[in-house]
Amino acid sequence: MFQRTIAEKVTCTGVGLHSGAPAQLTLHPARAHTGLVFKRTDCDEPMEIPARSAEVVSTSLATTLGRGAATVGTVEHLLAALYGLGIDNAIIEIDGPELPVMDGSSASFVYLIRSAGVFEQREPRRVLRMLRPLEVVDGDRCIRIDPARDFRVSYTVDFDHPAIGRQALETGRLSAERFEREIAAARTFGFLRDVKALWNAGFALGGSPDNTILLDDEKVVNESGLRWSDEFVRHKVLDLCGDLALLGVAVRGHVTVVRGGHELHQRLVSEILANPDAWTLADPRRGSRLDLSRFAPLARAS
Repeated sequence: MFQRTIAEKVTCTGVGLHSGAPAQLTLHPARAHTGLVFKRTDCDEPMEIPARSAEVVSTSLATTLGRGAATVGTVEHLLAALYGLGIDNAIIEIDGPELPVMDGSSASFVYLIRSAGVFEQREPRRVLRMLRPLEVVDGDRCIRIDPARDFRVSYTVDFDHPAIGRQALETGRLSAERFEREIAAARTFGFLRDVKALWNAGFALGGSPDNTILLDDEKVVNESGLRWSDEFVRHKVLDLCGDLALLGVAVRGHVTVVRGGHELHQRLVSEILANPDAWTLADPRRGSRLDLSRFAPLARAS
């Protein structure tokens, strides 16, 4: 019902999944209506990059935001944690071009947010409620959002690999508690057959069994195995939450995805922003429409 931020500053360190470079991340509380804003502190002058779809510069293997020469990559796992726990406002300081991957999921970021505490603010929360369906179809891949009373996801992945195959997940109402319990700890995954090509392209330099589910041609090679038998589709739901966070508002709708990924997720975000007649921005306390001028980025997009 009301906007939320974290109660105090909190910090973590790690390495970037793709760059392999060390990174320090600090979350700061922020005033109502600030939104989620990344701040590169290692630039000559600190550069702020709002977590908005307009700032997306790449969806290749991860979601990367940028302004000018400053970029910040692999933002989706942190954004998923913030979105999943209902954090509307925060300043996210990072001292390099990529967030730390931690264990490859959102679990460490959820722990960080819980350690900081959650502070409820006095301003009403921004809630985007769908009025009619929107859909993006690309061959055998598709993503769709339908009106619903709450946020829920139906996700299907289909990989030609014996350890994955076809997996489908219906989340039901994806509350903060359910996100933390059933989605947050699902890790990113990759195939050993692709590793050399990724390294040559400058990706996955920080990847390891400590932060990635690795698969050979037949099986998962991590000694610890999987956290769930369907961990792969759960991680895709996690990625979707992080990408939807770039709308800058909480979403009330049923999202259905078949063979999705960051690029398809962002195409749905763009489709929503391009069709303001398909949704309303409402005060959840009264169900009434909010003054869009108070939420300038979304108002401009519409």
